[in-house]
Amino acid sequence: MKLGVDVGGTFTDFFLTRDGSAPLIFKTLSTPDDPSIAVVKGLHEIAESLDPAMSLEEFTGSLETIVHGTTVTTNATLTRRGAKSGLITTMGLRDALEMRRGIREEQYNNRYTNVVPLVPRRRRIGVEGRIDRDGNEITALNLEDVKAAIDQFKASGVEAISICFMNAFANPHHEQAAANLVRAEMPDAYLTVSTDLLPSIRFYERISTTALNSYIGPILAHYLDQLRSRLGDAGFNGTLLIMQSNGGVMSPEIARDHAALTLLSGPAGGPAAGLVYAEAHGQNKCLVVDMGGTSFEAALVDESPVMVNEGSIDRHKLALPMLGIHTIGAGGGSIGWIDKGGLLRMGPQSAGADPGPVCYRKSGVDPACTDANLVLGYLNPDFFAGGQISLDIEGSRKAIEEKIAKPLGMSVEAAAAGMYRVVCNNMAQGVREVTIKRGFDPREFPLIVAGGAGPIHSCQICNELEIPLQIVPRESSVLCAVGMLMSDLRHDMVRTFVARLGTHDWGALDDRITDMKSAAAAMLKDEGIAAKDCKFHVKFDCRYLKQYHEVSFVVDDTAIKARDATKIETAFHEEHNRLYGYSLDSGEVPVEIINVRLQAVGETSKPKMGTGEKATSDAATAIKGSRRVYIPETDAFADISVYDGARLHFGHKIEGPAMIEQVTTAIFVSAGFDCMLDANDSFVLYLKGREDLVSSGIKGSAK
Repeated sequence: MKLGVDVGGTFTDFFLTRDGSAPLIFKTLSTPDDPSIAVVKGLHEIAESLDPAMSLEEFTGSLETIVHGTTVTTNATLTRRGAKSGLITTMGLRDALEMRRGIREEQYNNRYTNVVPLVPRRRRIGVEGRIDRDGNEITALNLEDVKAAIDQFKASGVEAISICFMNAFANPHHEQAAANLVRAEMPDAYLTVSTDLLPSIRFYERISTTALNSYIGPILAHYLDQLRSRLGDAGFNGTLLIMQSNGGVMSPEIARDHAALTLLSGPAGGPAAGLVYAEAHGQNKCLVVDMGGTSFEAALVDESPVMVNEGSIDRHKLALPMLGIHTIGAGGGSIGWIDKGGLLRMGPQSAGADPGPVCYRKSGVDPACTDANLVLGYLNPDFFAGGQISLDIEGSRKAIEEKIAKPLGMSVEAAAAGMYRVVCNNMAQGVREVTIKRGFDPREFPLIVAGGAGPIHSCQICNELEIPLQIVPRESSVLCAVGMLMSDLRHDMVRTFVARLGTHDWGALDDRITDMKSAAAAMLKDEGIAAKDCKFHVKFDCRYLKQYHEVSFVVDDTAIKARDATKIETAFHEEHNRLYGYSLDSGEVPVEIINVRLQAVGETSKPKMGTGEKATSDAATAIKGSRRVYIPETDAFADISVYDGARLHFGHKIEGPAMIEQVTTAIFVSAGFDCMLDANDSFVLYLKGREDLVSSGIKGSAK
């Protein structure tokens, strides 16, 4: 048995796979003060629910692997509850963390202030010593300055220390010498050395990432200690893996020292799972969207999840490879409001889970997206969360009437329809951010829909973007937990190598790549991965001479071995053209290498999806009634059939418009779409008349 665990702010999700049996989904309320309590509580509930029931010790003892995604580090950063940190850096540069690159994020807003650094100025200490850009020592490191900084940290009760020197990427000697002194003087302090975490060019990005790692490191280390202790007490003796922001997994030991790799751990499992469902239909690419209570995430997968080499969290720069996930404030709790110009807006303000939308009966007063969905008939007030929560439709109508309908001079139904359309448009724009703005056409990608609220809005998103195929996995409400079991061990490395392509030292480049492969192979070996299951992918960051930004692209190993600079340069031109619509391939402008990157992948066994036998196409036996529902294509209400999702299986076909209800989500099949269940028991929605889009996913013998 293998278990994926995704700890969220409200719920902790579990996805359990067992050989020869269908996967199981579980949810339990999270415990923010100590998320490990909810994890063990969920394990206990799962054990009791099995047939036959098992004791906690029997169940956890039979688990081969637990893959765990967490928002512990994310929440610590967002709430500013990280460790008390200190920074040792090159003399004269301690304000780089605050000055950043000197560019305002809002260029024309003169009142826009910089984000407050995670390390206050009094605990940012410069020391004498300097390395030049080629790695030569200009001024020796003054260890007395380092000792004085350590004494100051001791006096102020610092828990975590960062070391980041100018040009250390070219020669880490000074950083390592300072680190040795810190380890000797403050052995209990959490320590991050920039060249151990991110040995690459660009000082601000490196110092910001290093400070972030130290700020959240003790928080993650403490949590992992608690988690492993509780799991051990419960009888778990299998393999524990931690989800990374890059969509891969790593051991807890590596996670402790590289805490910043988990800053986007929560949603990182979704893209890997999305590809599995797309492959059932002969696709090696997809768009993955996840609409929860507060936010909407969109990610693109093109053979593998699309990566970015840097991003930010709460405006703090993070220069580590991560999935290119775009997040906006659009969820079931997004509040409807009217701006000063009289326009209807949705979010980013959210009603959250408490008080939540008005229909939750928790004293909420602002109409939210969920209230609009209830008024439009997409939600059954008596079957929300499988009937555990009774929704107040009259409260929703009253709130929409007072806050939206009356000010705009329209009916409650029209106002609710407007709220629905606006939030769908916002999400469509979020999808454009990860497709059109990155040189991809969204119409060429099937849409994998996740989240409790996502399948209600996905048809309208597809209409907006002209996407003909969408897939709603039966496990859509726990898609990230599913993805954790589909992920491989993965480590990303980067080394700066500044040289003009074609005139560079090929031998030095080979040595740089070989060193990275050796280090990555050793890490994977320590994590129990056999050499035959290790794969290595090389990327270059290149730019046209005097450009400010680089383009990252995969480099064929054969081109490096053959010393074929022309082939590498052609790949760069093609990627630059795809991203920006032009390339300077005349040969007049030299191409410059800036960084060499290596992604090491340790392949793991994956759970098998699919249910086997195919049912007849007639789904009439699953109809549980009818309901009056808003149809966007006609801008009118109509009585449509409501299906019990639990009674629908592989081969069943449903003509839109229709509603499909499950305990964890509701699916709206709009008038322009039909739905068929594929071999994974997923709900596949396709444009009417386009059954060819799902033909490869519905193979099987009718029973």
